[in-house]
Amino acid sequence: MTKKEFAARNIGMTFDFIKNVVDNPDAAESIPNGAELDFIGADVPVSSTTGTKAKTVRYKVGHVFEQIK
Repeated sequence: MTKKEFAARNIGMTFDFIKNVVDNPDAAESIPNGAELDFIGADVPVSSTTGTKAKTVRYKVGHVFEQIK
C-alpha cells in the first residue's frame, strides 16, 4: 500500500467514525479528552495494547466501529 493509499484509507475511516459518533452520541462518552484514536482494519489481528500510548483509544473497523478495551 502506498502512502497515498494509506492516507486515503485513514481519511475514509475517520469520516466513517465521525458519522458513527453523530448517529450514536453515547460512543463519544467513552473517549477521554485528548485521546488519540487508532483505527485497526477488520482483517488485522488485534494484539495486546502493549506499546500504545496511555491516551490511545483503539477501534477495530469492519462494518461497525467496535472499541477495543
